[in-house]
Amino acid sequence: MDLTHFNDKGRARMVDVGDKSQTDRVAVARGYILMAEKTIETVKNGGIKKGDVLSVAQVGGIMGAKKTWDLIPMCHNILIDGADINFTVDTDRIWVEAKVRTTGKTGIEMEALTAVSVACLTIYDMCKAIDKKMIIGDIKLIRKTGGKSDFALGGE
Repeated sequence: MDLTHFNDKGRARMVDVGDKSQTDRVAVARGYILMAEKTIETVKNGGIKKGDVLSVAQVGGIMGAKKTWDLIPMCHNILIDGADINFTVDTDRIWVEAKVRTTGKTGIEMEALTAVSVACLTIYDMCKAIDKKMIIGDIKLIRKTGGKSDFALGGE
């Protein structure tokens, strides 16, 4: 498989998607932020001084999806039909899952991955005053549909 973001001189280019047909496209990405159990309890009890951590992270993740084209150099500015972030709070981590949808000529995977990343970074920012040892990890694409190929991570 050839890498499509290079021109014939080996330099970066934005792929021309003008001749592609529009299809419904959905991408789901997931990751987590590992933290001390005390930090988890403080988040759950609303004790973080900056506010409701998961509500702010929800908005941050959606904003991240909307700004992906501004952050990742070769991403197209695409219309996002919908974006949602879900959180699962475990004893030692908060799982973040983003589902992003578009009807367009190019994929939505980068927007889902960016949504998870920004949501995790928002949680980090809001909790760093009480926990400097948090770790963001395992951010990955879980599945995508639409376009030339569908993808699902094994077991998902």
